[in-house]
Amino acid sequence: MKLLVTGGAGFIGSHYVRTLLAAPDDHAPRITVLDRLTYAGNRDNLAPVAADPRLTFVEGDIGDPHLVDDLVAGHDAVVHFAAESHVDRSITAAADFARTNLLGTQLLLDAAVRHRTGRFVHVSTDEVYGSADTGRWTERQPLAPRSPYAASKAGSDLLALAAYTTHGLDVVVTRSSNTYGPYQYPEKIIPLFTTNLLDGLPVPLYGDGSHRREWLHVADHCAGVDLALRHGRAGEVYHLGGRDELANRDLTALLLKLTGRGPELVHHVADRPGHDHRYALDSTKAATELGYRPTVPLTDGLTATVTWYRDNRPWWEPLITRHRRPPTP
Repeated sequence: MKLLVTGGAGFIGSHYVRTLLAAPDDHAPRITVLDRLTYAGNRDNLAPVAADPRLTFVEGDIGDPHLVDDLVAGHDAVVHFAAESHVDRSITAAADFARTNLLGTQLLLDAAVRHRTGRFVHVSTDEVYGSADTGRWTERQPLAPRSPYAASKAGSDLLALAAYTTHGLDVVVTRSSNTYGPYQYPEKIIPLFTTNLLDGLPVPLYGDGSHRREWLHVADHCAGVDLALRHGRAGEVYHLGGRDELANRDLTALLLKLTGRGPELVHHVADRPGHDHRYALDSTKAATELGYRPTVPLTDGLTATVTWYRDNRPWWEPLITRHRRPPTP
């Protein structure tokens, strides 16, 4: 299989590529990574597999129709991770999110329709549903995004599903819980708080810290995406939920313990506009149809993640000088 992975130098995309290329030569696909290398894309994320002859890297923009058309034409499937994904940034620069997440996705879909791509996996987020006060969302939950980021992702989901209905493109959409792990750019809550605490700096906790999230280790997320690529039904949405749900203040307490820091470093800051209080996914469909089962408990995953940041300062120290701001949980 020849696989095009957009955003493959980002946090989740690079983990997916590294995982696929860890397979023996006769099992791994040939992979082309397309990444614009914005602030969150990093060639170093692919350093462990950079010399693999099965990997080709292309620096470029999914908003470039000619480049996208040329690349899609030579591949059997597309796994589409590329997106602007930081809620705080979307509040102040919404047009960038619409341009990449909507127009970029549509250009990829158009190329996939023209070249009759075998499968198109569109990677999305639980944030498209808005806030869930109780219960867990199924895939039938109406979309109700509450931030420019979530709205742009909801729109791109609908564009992908429309390509299935209108053109018969073999589209599968995944929507995941909050994902964490190594190589995550230090703007989201876990890597931001971890790097700050390792340096003995305060961490900015939104509001009273009661906002609740499900947490999914990046290895489990990527395993779910690969199951969707190989076994998902065309035109379907699959939830990739995490094993653990907790409040941000409790997550912060775990990170304080793992870094050996005290509660005096927790600074409560004004809440973000439109901040969703809770996300929670029902993953029964993915479990039943795909065999999806997250395997990494949050305590184990967080311990390993904090250890990775402690041991890999050369990766993140150059990044934090330009970005130490309130988190997106």
